Amino acid sequence: MGSKEEEPRRLHSGRSRCPYCGLPQDRVATLEQDWVLLEPDMYPLAHTVPAEHRWIELSDGRVAVYGVGPPDPHQRCRIEHRLACSAQALPDLWPWLTTLRGENARRVERQEAPEPLELPEQWPDAG
Repeated sequence: MGSKEEEPRRLHSGRSRCPYCGLPQDRVATLEQDWVLLEPDMYPLAHTVPAEHRWIELSDGRVAVYGVGPPDPHQRCRIEHRLACSAQALPDLWPWLTTLRGENARRVERQEAPEPLELPEQWPDAG
């Protein structure tokens, strides 16, 4: 009998809310049997991110910090949510991150803004 080839097993990640800003963050397994909280839907070019902050997704769903040499110019990576969190004080690591942190601050403000009042179809006549 032949052996059945299987795809690599994908680890189940999840999504949670940041306790500081309230925005979502992706919970992803690392090669070190740990978890890291990453910025969701953010895949910058790896060469634009400092090596020690560059998380590369592996085929089984885990991530690893990729700090070896310059990456392929087309390779994408992930970054930790804490670096993009507008509610945490961090140094300006690179310019586009400062822009992302500002946008996340605006997203938090929009979430907290009250719903606009609905006006009636017609105002009653004052006469």
